[in-house]
Amino acid sequence: MKRNFYYGWVIALALAITETASYGIMYYAFSVMLVPMEAELGWSRAQLTGAFSLMLLVSAAMAFPIGAWVDKHGAHLLMTVGSIGASLCIIAWSQVTNIYLFFVIFFVLGICSAAVLYEPAFAVIAQWFHKRRTNALAVVTFAAGFASTIFIPLADVLLNAFGWRDAMLILGIALAAITIPIHAFALRRRPQDLGLLPDGETLEAGTQRRVLPSLSLSDALHSRFFWILTLGFGLSNLAASATRVHFIPFLIDSGINASTAAYASGTIGIMQVAGRVIFAPLDNRLSGRVMVAGVFALQAAAISFLLFGASLLTVGIFVVTFGTSYGARTLARPSILAELFGSASYGRISSVMAIFLTIAATTAPVGAGLLYDRFASYVPVLWIVLALSVVSAGLIIASKPNVAVGTTHTPQTQAAQEVSPIG
Repeated sequence: MKRNFYYGWVIALALAITETASYGIMYYAFSVMLVPMEAELGWSRAQLTGAFSLMLLVSAAMAFPIGAWVDKHGAHLLMTVGSIGASLCIIAWSQVTNIYLFFVIFFVLGICSAAVLYEPAFAVIAQWFHKRRTNALAVVTFAAGFASTIFIPLADVLLNAFGWRDAMLILGIALAAITIPIHAFALRRRPQDLGLLPDGETLEAGTQRRVLPSLSLSDALHSRFFWILTLGFGLSNLAASATRVHFIPFLIDSGINASTAAYASGTIGIMQVAGRVIFAPLDNRLSGRVMVAGVFALQAAAISFLLFGASLLTVGIFVVTFGTSYGARTLARPSILAELFGSASYGRISSVMAIFLTIAATTAPVGAGLLYDRFASYVPVLWIVLALSVVSAGLIIASKPNVAVGTTHTPQTQAAQEVSPIG
């Protein structure tokens, strides 16, 4: 008997809400509070941003144990506890007066962010969806794409009305009210807990249970293409992160006023959502490898426009193409990993790649800043990030997967191969 409604879509909608709130408060609110914190506390900007960088690095370090937990136990308890911890950290941040305690708070916040942001959420989607996985990922990331659009203005309104301390206190309470009950009551471990297979297919009584194909972590780590993917996404991340962080300074340096530069940067966030809307239906028609190569190539094309100068036309074309590629890449990575390696070890496989990508995203803005200081120009930076983007696309185009679900002969995957191999 077919069911008309699949609970996996409740999971996707729940994660869409919690990811939007979590990114908006844990990630984007920091930039709004940076200057008033600096003015009141007397700490340097380097110290304040250093704590934020620490959060990102701790999140990267926690990626693998978090992924392993999700693969074995599901994300229900993990994301519930993580959202409790994150809310307490935000509230503690609002009361902080000691620089050392500030760093401790952001260290713990790094652990919590690893437990509640995209990595565990994508692992959940990989467990609940197979054929419609990209559509479910699009639901989650479409909403979360508006996190900065919603929470940066909201944080600014609260800052102007109450000051940064009360603003962060309110945001911490809001984070708790939104994420804790949803994670606690809406999430389920796996579709099998409801007597279902991924995508809502039912298990008929007396029939043999269908095993969905999956490869182990060891299979993935012994796959040449996994490391090519990691290198490709890493190079693309280096280029994208450096470009995104330095985009406003680049425009101002090129003679565009600060308000226009800020508006252009904000529009990139809107185009990210458009990129995800475009990617989802195309991914159902094209292979993951083709889509990833296309996303990387689009990023390279976007950056190349900036080399023609920062006119309104070139900046407009850049915002549309770069934002589209940036948003589509968020879907491309979990999509191709799940396509090639399945869902059973997705959390661990994805977390290994995420470690490298987070390090790239953390270090790239610093490297771009050092290059700018050395040459007093963003032109060398643009050429380097363009080269990185071109190489990332070329790697994927020139390489073909040497492993895919159903191609190995371990006990786990042999049964899968006999059921539903993926070419």
